[in-house]
Amino acid sequence: MSTPLVTSRRELLARAGLGAGTIALTWLMARDGLLAASPAATDAGSSAARPHFTPRAKSVIFLFMGGGPSQVDTLDPKPLLNQLHGQEVPESIARDIPRIARAPLKNLFGSPFKFARHGQSGIEVSELYPELARQIDRLCVIRSMKHDSPIHAPAEYLSLTGTQIGNRPSLGAWITYGLGSENDSLPAFMVFFSNGDTTREPGWSAGFLPARYQGTRVDGGIPHLALPAGVTDVARRRQLSLLDTLNRRHLERHAADSEFEARIRSYELAYRMQAAAPEAFDLSHETAAIQSLYGLDRKETREFGTHCLLARRMVERGVRFIQLRHGKWDAHSKLLENHRTNCDYTDRPIAALLTDLAQRGLLDETLVIWGAEFGRTPAAQGGLGADAGRDHSPSGYSLWLAGGGVRGGQVIGRTDPVGYAAVERPIHPQNLHATILHALGLDQYQLHYLHHNRKELVTVNGAEVVREVF
Repeated sequence: MSTPLVTSRRELLARAGLGAGTIALTWLMARDGLLAASPAATDAGSSAARPHFTPRAKSVIFLFMGGGPSQVDTLDPKPLLNQLHGQEVPESIARDIPRIARAPLKNLFGSPFKFARHGQSGIEVSELYPELARQIDRLCVIRSMKHDSPIHAPAEYLSLTGTQIGNRPSLGAWITYGLGSENDSLPAFMVFFSNGDTTREPGWSAGFLPARYQGTRVDGGIPHLALPAGVTDVARRRQLSLLDTLNRRHLERHAADSEFEARIRSYELAYRMQAAAPEAFDLSHETAAIQSLYGLDRKETREFGTHCLLARRMVERGVRFIQLRHGKWDAHSKLLENHRTNCDYTDRPIAALLTDLAQRGLLDETLVIWGAEFGRTPAAQGGLGADAGRDHSPSGYSLWLAGGGVRGGQVIGRTDPVGYAAVERPIHPQNLHATILHALGLDQYQLHYLHHNRKELVTVNGAEVVREVF
């Protein structure tokens, strides 16, 4: 007598559970290199299995200051700019300024903020960042970042994806594609927002990579993690097992649908997160001293300080890439008020993050980056009165890196004497991306993805690693 085709509900769920368990076990073994290929290597066109060489860093925290802080008011002092306040740019300087940055060349606006030397390195930092200034010997300050887009969205896409179009994978997506995560119960790539930062999705999207590599947006916590009333853990596990079986059957008929595959994976991740995420986001176990260090006891620093503390907790738990976005730096007017406010919001939390990572032995394996889509012009916008501001300037702006093998206490590059444009060691965002990959043990030419029959690189056509950083 043949075996009946109809099975009991209990048997169906049991078999489905075994199937889901096998899938999970296979994924874990592949991630740890115990099978022939890693998760990334199973994607069509992928070349990544693990770091290509010994990495300096394991995780990245990118502090993205949306809107563009002024380099000449924060990290790039220009005494001559103050001397020429209200005047035109001398011709001897103007001839070296690219066309994109040449309007206007009058009404030079001397910085209203004082600079002073700090640390053994003696690097000058603005009074706006007193706490960060105490960390200066940990920082590698690049004063010669440069590109060609003076418009926010394309400049941000260039800074975070490598091109101005906004249709390519973000840097965080590339890195999680290449390396995966060390934690199976939390997203590998998280994005936090503060101070009303604008939401430009290409900055954390997966682009043409499989959808599962996109960033997970987080605003202080991950919502909807608690089980509904009356639903037990066992019942939820059985539901997901059945869903997984049915979804996998559907995926076999639609194998090229990466968004559907990402949805399947998200169900499993959501289940694991119900146990792991509440603990990871629970700051009540942090000491009062740590909470105060990050500024959680001040209204001004509480939001960004919370995100910086959560970033440290995510790094501890193996999350690969964390992007902390702080908005409203776009000071076309009232620069003095704008930058005082934004630096007050961010100074203490950033310094605390570096201090806390270091005291826990995590800074050496965590690459921390502070930067934006561009800087601001040395000329005034809206007159030279109390409401004076600055326009966008992509031709020469500042950024810093710390931890993750970075040689701190140094400055790379230089802008012209008033701060319009990079004139020594100009560094394009694609070079920065190659440098970040290098810190993580990834070769930009070996990490690629086959898209439209072309091997796509993170850096599009290749870029230079800024080796002085290390």
